[in-house]
Amino acid sequence: MSSAGDIEAGDDDGEVEYGERVVELAEAGARLDRALADRLPEFSRSQLQRLIGQGLVSRGGAALTDASARAAPGLYTLLIPPPEPAEPAPENLPLQVLFEDPHLIVVDKPAGMAAHPAPGTPSGTLVNALLAHCGTSLSGIGGVARPGIVHRLDKETSGVMVAAKTDAAHRGLSALFAAHDIERLYLALTRGAPQPRKGVIESRLGRSNSDRKKMAVLRAGGREAVTHYVVEHAYGPAAKPLAARVACRLETGRTHQIRVHLASKGAPCLGDPTYGSGPPAPAVRAAVAEAGLTRQALHAAVLGFVHPVTGERLRFETLPPEDFRTLESLLAQLPT
Repeated sequence: MSSAGDIEAGDDDGEVEYGERVVELAEAGARLDRALADRLPEFSRSQLQRLIGQGLVSRGGAALTDASARAAPGLYTLLIPPPEPAEPAPENLPLQVLFEDPHLIVVDKPAGMAAHPAPGTPSGTLVNALLAHCGTSLSGIGGVARPGIVHRLDKETSGVMVAAKTDAAHRGLSALFAAHDIERLYLALTRGAPQPRKGVIESRLGRSNSDRKKMAVLRAGGREAVTHYVVEHAYGPAAKPLAARVACRLETGRTHQIRVHLASKGAPCLGDPTYGSGPPAPAVRAAVAEAGLTRQALHAAVLGFVHPVTGERLRFETLPPEDFRTLESLLAQLPT
């Protein structure tokens, strides 16, 4: 389950934490934007060019405004402003509604749809679709850019999500998440199979020290993360499976938690471009291609909770999308 405001899989594409960053350039000669991009891989060159153009990059206290100027050795300070809140517009997008009443709405989010607008994803999100579907009846607690959003899924993760239509429902749902009183089951297709076949993964999760766009298991710092998992099916040779279907139940809900935890067990989600860490076996790679899977094979299959206003016990379960199901069928045909 998740603490209030926590997320299982964050839509972090293009987002950079705001604040002050200091970086040292040891060599001279390269273009300033390129030299900084080499030292700060979490920034794109276009982001750095914008910061330089706004006078937010300085050396020795002097602001630098020419991204094409040659960099000099020394310490550079970058001031990253917080993102400006943008008011999302309603968009008439397909929306599979599983449940709706005056207080909340439960949907089956498709893979490829971000939960809310963010840098790089200003439109086409679940929030845009909900604004068109619900009108002005979304909770405002989530902020201008995230009305109604209590939790979220990665853009490329499919499955069940709940959004609040009233502030009372938002507060009640947040309390349920904080109390670990939400049932959440995820299905993953993995490269190989985690060992042992059933267990609990406990770690500290936080931003990777080497790549700020990624999360990582940390020795210190970060936040506690707990995932209960079980291998439901193993595919290929019994002694060394080539792939597996793994069910994961969350005790906490951190950014990219399942993806990082499964990767830490040597069994990353198939198709995961961020945490895949190596190609699967040729037969599995061929199955992924035939299934047309171009994303991480992860689906939020079950969401269960007590309605925060009516007290009704609700539970929703959805099948994985076609690419996931097709891949699972192909994996089941692998020789044992």
